[in-house]
Amino acid sequence: MAAAAAREPASARKAPAGLLSIGQVLAKLTPDFPALTSSKLRFLEVQGIVTPQRTASGYRKFSTDDLERLRLALTLQRDHYLPLVVIRDYLDEVDAGRSPAMPQVPPPSIHPAVRRRTRQELLSAAGAAPQLLNDAVSTGLLKAADHYDDQALALLRALVALDRHGIEPRHVRGMRQSAEREVALVESAMSALLRRTDAASRAKASELAPELAARLDDVRGILVKEALGRLLS
Repeated sequence: MAAAAAREPASARKAPAGLLSIGQVLAKLTPDFPALTSSKLRFLEVQGIVTPQRTASGYRKFSTDDLERLRLALTLQRDHYLPLVVIRDYLDEVDAGRSPAMPQVPPPSIHPAVRRRTRQELLSAAGAAPQLLNDAVSTGLLKAADHYDDQALALLRALVALDRHGIEPRHVRGMRQSAEREVALVESAMSALLRRTDAASRAKASELAPELAARLDDVRGILVKEALGRLLS
């Protein structure tokens, strides 16, 4: 974490009065949440948990309210096992001045309900322009549908954030092919398990697949960070 902060330009590390950089937020939160990383912070932003300010250069700057919102969200996720969509709705209610009851983990269901949104509801929830969604569909990042799930919402929110900096869906269309190649690597690594039909092997494969995907994500993140370091040096 210290090394990452050292590579951050001085202009980015020096936050306006009362605002914190990513490194400062991590320094305050990682004692209680050791697994927290800058990537996780960015993911929480994409999920709508927090919306930091941006400097003219595009660096994130967090207020004390952002910090407490993050602390509460991470606590709810760690101690109450709540999904982020439930946490976000709860925090939005608190921010609106209401006093919502503490959300509870819904009982397990063989057929859990999946929230579906119409096109207009998706655009509204993501804060996206219709053309951005059209571009996401035409480039293959999203599939055209009558209703969209939470994963589609998370992706569109990420595209909205990128679009603010001139990165359009057409610029990241290759990431779909890259994702498919990574899945092929995971499938190859688990080929022995996938050939088995017993429940134990299938359960182990279900646990192993996300773990392998996370490690591939770590590798990609490190390579991107190294490339950014060369760019900014």
